[in-house]
Amino acid sequence: MASLLDMRRRIKSVKNTQQITKAMKMVAAAKLKRAQDRVTAARPYAQKMSAVLGGLSAKVADEFSHPLLDNRGDDKYLVVLVSADKGLAGAFNANVIKAAQAFLRENEAKNSQMVAVGRKGRDFFKRRDIVFADEHLGLTGSGQVNHEDALRIARDIVRRFTEDGSIDKVFLVYTEFKTVLSQKPVIEQVLPIPRIEPSEEGESGVQAEYIYEQPAAEIFGRLLPKQVETQIYKSMLESVASEQGSRMTAMDSASKNAGELIDNLTLNMNRIRQAAITKEIIEVVSGAAAA
Repeated sequence: MASLLDMRRRIKSVKNTQQITKAMKMVAAAKLKRAQDRVTAARPYAQKMSAVLGGLSAKVADEFSHPLLDNRGDDKYLVVLVSADKGLAGAFNANVIKAAQAFLRENEAKNSQMVAVGRKGRDFFKRRDIVFADEHLGLTGSGQVNHEDALRIARDIVRRFTEDGSIDKVFLVYTEFKTVLSQKPVIEQVLPIPRIEPSEEGESGVQAEYIYEQPAAEIFGRLLPKQVETQIYKSMLESVASEQGSRMTAMDSASKNAGELIDNLTLNMNRIRQAAITKEIIEVVSGAAAA
């Protein structure tokens, strides 16, 4: 049986841990508010841009072609995995890694490469049989996303797709933020940019008509690379918000579990102390009776 001193040390240790988890929860809550505001502001722009460019590209498919729209083969994949640089975020990293694993398993016959955005995903697949085209670490550790970092990643992906010719399709694996308690791993095709047929543009059935002055080559030449940049930037914002939400929930659960453990340890300590007091009383009574 543990001594009274051992129990007090254990209680003190758990209390110290509880203070840390409570502090981490508060920090995650502050970062989550900022990240949630940024991803909420970025979503409408990204969604509308995808819909408009996808619809326009389908309408001018017969008269215009662009490298980012051209369908190639279906053999060489590039998977861009967005994960966290730190742990202690519940199942956040495990879920997005499982989604990437499932995708690679379903397409194991393909020649797949990976671009890792985040240390946790990189560390996991570094021990597996996967070829890394590039890795970007330490970009989201502060709980914020630098737009220039997203542009740099997107431009490198576009360059690999258009110039090298070693990639047929690019897929993005990240975690979409739903609520503090709900985050969903998502797999999206980034390149070639999907063309949206008129019947797919909206549920209302009313097709939007756009008037543009510049030639299609000039418009798409500028906007299609920007579409890739927007997708990468949005995925990183979604990932950061999901990470902070998951960490906030995990630290809250850890604090509650620490409280329950402190209660149980305190109860055991009181039983040990009561047993020690009872033993001393018995010894005193026994000595008095012997005298």
